[in-house]
Amino acid sequence: MVRFENVGLRYGVGPEILRDVTFSLEPGSFNFLTGPSGAGKSSLLKLLFLALRPTRGLISLFGRDIASLRRTDVPSLRRRIGVVFQDFKLLDHLSAFDNVALPLRAAGLKSDSYLADVRELLDWVGLKGQAEMLPPLLSGGEKQRLAIARAVVAKPELLLADEPTGNVDPALAVRLLHLFQELNRFGTTVLIATHDPHLMADGKQPVLKLEKGRLH
Repeated sequence: MVRFENVGLRYGVGPEILRDVTFSLEPGSFNFLTGPSGAGKSSLLKLLFLALRPTRGLISLFGRDIASLRRTDVPSLRRRIGVVFQDFKLLDHLSAFDNVALPLRAAGLKSDSYLADVRELLDWVGLKGQAEMLPPLLSGGEKQRLAIARAVVAKPELLLADEPTGNVDPALAVRLLHLFQELNRFGTTVLIATHDPHLMADGKQPVLKLEKGRLH
């Protein structure tokens, strides 16, 4: 599903943020991405979401070489990917419910086909009582949970999460991890970037470790 071969990335004329990164993610796999701050985790996720293009090397997504993608191909490819951003990227003028429903609405689904699913997901992430609230009125942890709900509501083929439990307590972090694992059991490929050792404690999932831009 994902293949990187000798990928390098630099911003402008500065030093490379990522150096000779090579790895692959198999369909239906569950992986962690870890490493110290500044190691390049967020940059790697941006490459996967097509927000950046590599300086060198090959990246293949869903069997497509991204170097050959036309600009018009990008939106349809992105719709197959769910992303939990560190800065949430919620729409402040929409309610919590409408933020979660947005990917389904953008896909052309009618509201009566997803009302129950969105409500159930808001309940799962502990936001049942905040469904009509606007994001500026939510706490940081509530925004984090809302961003996760929006990312998974359309059951994406690939889920990318950048520090998805950074603003929640340990008990809720475990609950959210179970949500990602449940999605994975239904076939979604998952890559979670995290500093949290508790999420990786059981050792069942492969861990990709970035150090100074290199992958171990």
